[in-house]
Amino acid sequence: MYKFAANLLKVVLSLFGRIEVYQKENLPKTGGYVIACTHTGWVDILWLGIATLPKEINYMAKKELFQSKMMKWLMYHLHAFPVDRENPGPSSIKVPRRLLAEGKVVGIFPSGTRKSEDVPLKRGAVTIAANSKVPIIPAAYIGPNNFKDLFKRRKPKLIYGKPIYLPENESKKVGMEIMMNHVNEEFIKLQEQLRTP
Repeated sequence: MYKFAANLLKVVLSLFGRIEVYQKENLPKTGGYVIACTHTGWVDILWLGIATLPKEINYMAKKELFQSKMMKWLMYHLHAFPVDRENPGPSSIKVPRRLLAEGKVVGIFPSGTRKSEDVPLKRGAVTIAANSKVPIIPAAYIGPNNFKDLFKRRKPKLIYGKPIYLPENESKKVGMEIMMNHVNEEFIKLQEQLRTP
């Protein structure tokens, strides 16, 4: 169902403007990894999933989206899993670690729907990647965020950064801090690249 839905959405979204994807060669060919992407609306979630095909993304999503039976069924079939953002428990780490161990891709929006580049990143993406011993692929999106933006035909753009690994010559705590700072810096740099004509 994931590939069918992604290809259908690609056709629909492309009616409002085809996406330009940059540096897809930075995605690892084998093994699991975390994609950490900027997030300002719901359209970026769809375009990220489409652009990353044939790899399918398992999205970490807020538990509120799983409350109705219909949405719960849809979210699970689209490879999303719930997390309590206010009180994250062991499953917040357990589920993505299992997926990554199986060589799958986990998608996380570490900044939430932040509007400012100065808002600190949440630690979840780095914690999961570090404990799973996989890289984080930073990604940045600019373009339409909602229905209003779609009808304005804003050009969507997505760019993937190079893999970021936990430093081997540091303690885990220091290494995770370095890793998080690196992700934050890459977000800013990648967004600037997209804005440059």
